[in-house]
Amino acid sequence: MNTDAVLTLTQWLSPGFPVGAFAYSHGLERVIDAGGITSVATLEPWLRDIIRHGCGRSDLVLLRVAYDAGDEEVARIDAQAQAFSASSGRLTETCDQGAAFSRTVDAVWDTRLGTLTYPVALGRAAKLRGLPQDLTAAMYLHAFTANLISAAVRLVPLGQTEGQDLLARLAPLITSIADATAESTPDDLTSACFAADIASMQHETQYSKVFRT
Repeated sequence: MNTDAVLTLTQWLSPGFPVGAFAYSHGLERVIDAGGITSVATLEPWLRDIIRHGCGRSDLVLLRVAYDAGDEEVARIDAQAQAFSASSGRLTETCDQGAAFSRTVDAVWDTRLGTLTYPVALGRAAKLRGLPQDLTAAMYLHAFTANLISAAVRLVPLGQTEGQDLLARLAPLITSIADATAESTPDDLTSACFAADIASMQHETQYSKVFRT
């Protein structure tokens, strides 16, 4: 494995990379506010479903399809990613993080990503920089999961050690879903996390909130 690729992806997907990931809870803030998540035991099944059946999987499909796409196909895939967003909050989440990611990568690595949704931008950037697709997918899903755990640690609240223990337990699932989405096509784009989608919609009108989504 190319060390430069690992270091580049670690930089792109670190909490310090300026995409503003800390400001998004993916609807978890609404679930926590309603009492649906009160501990690691109640957080874990939510995250497992999101990874296996929700945006965890669908984002990897979009990332992989964007990685394999020709230049003329990227805009169509990005439009599909926007249309697939289940709520205004989800659209904000993927568009704003993608735009911030693209701006920074374009400035530092001299790419020409333009403005893309987050998984499409990452897949495209990885392709342009010659980074391994499988590693990119696994590290993206790991960072996505870590960010949701970080949101729950702050909101529930949970202990930092509890959060890290949960992330370690989810690692095999993350690897499994990353492997399962290899060779994806646009026809594989699907989601079945309706409770999480509804929570995201409800968050848009929540009276008091810390997170943008």
